[in-house]
Amino acid sequence: MVNHILEKELSEIRKRCNAASQGPWKSYIEDRDHESGSNFIMIGAGKNRGDDIEIIGATAADQDFMAHARQDIPFLLDEIEKLQALIEDITKSRS
Repeated sequence: MVNHILEKELSEIRKRCNAASQGPWKSYIEDRDHESGSNFIMIGAGKNRGDDIEIIGATAADQDFMAHARQDIPFLLDEIEKLQALIEDITKSRS
């Protein structure tokens, strides 16, 4: 009983997320997380480490939001799927 427009939007969000560089992404802010250099987002870790993303003009809060979105959005999509399944189960059990 999932709204088809919502289902399509969630599918598009997941596609964009899956197309982005592999996580985790971590925000590094000069004078907060390291001593010198620029602010950047570190992409991946270990042998999955990708190129850093450097952002011009973003506040620290903006950069933190962007970096955390790589982990937060998949988590939220998974939670939405769990809740949709739960709602569907409850609806079926009441029928």
